[in-house]
Amino acid sequence: MNAAEPSTPTGTLYLVPVALGDAPWQSFLPQQAQAIAARLRHFVVETARSARAHLKQLDFPHPLRDTDVRELPADPANAPEAAIDALLAPALAGDDIGLMSDAGCPAVADPGARLVARAHALGIRVVPLVGPSSILLGLMGSGLNGQSFAFHGYLPVAEAERDERIRALEVESRTQQRTQIFIETPYRNERMFEALLRACRPGTRLCVACDLSTSNEFLLTRSVGDWRRTAKPALAKRPTLFLLLA
Repeated sequence: MNAAEPSTPTGTLYLVPVALGDAPWQSFLPQQAQAIAARLRHFVVETARSARAHLKQLDFPHPLRDTDVRELPADPANAPEAAIDALLAPALAGDDIGLMSDAGCPAVADPGARLVARAHALGIRVVPLVGPSSILLGLMGSGLNGQSFAFHGYLPVAEAERDERIRALEVESRTQQRTQIFIETPYRNERMFEALLRACRPGTRLCVACDLSTSNEFLLTRSVGDWRRTAKPALAKRPTLFLLLA
């Protein structure tokens, strides 16, 4: 009886961080991470158009028309398992894959987490590469509590629900001494900032972090009372992170 043929070794799923804005790759990515991304020929991405722009920014040496770039399903959490497995097929065949977000680190506040979970279930090696995360950069620079923090994504759009949510986060921050972190669609940033000044107590500390890791970076923490007395930062259409600690 012949011994079974060895199975094909699986490839690796690399989690490739990308820029948070307009900046050369050398300013936000280690050379080793760029070198790994540059040799990959298969990518799973949030948006193909953004991914191709990021690959150009990373000095990707291969023709993009010959590079396998596949988008995640619109709703990965509810996508059929077979659809996720199809994205991982190159790795199951022995080739490496890169996972890329539209900005920053993949699978953090990002739909790529489902793909990573499935890779683990299928025995595919997962390797996160070092790169920029607006959440961590903002927290690092805020001076707020880095021992206990939570990222909440987007708050409600409707004004009454948003203000109620802000007050609830402030109460939780005060009782738990927890830094609360959230984002807003860039064209609504200024409305969010005004809502925070209106809803929060004067002593609550608020950090506003814009365009992180770019030449236009703005990062400043003040009490809500101090923010109310000073000129408002220009936040319209700028990627912005809000952090508060009561």
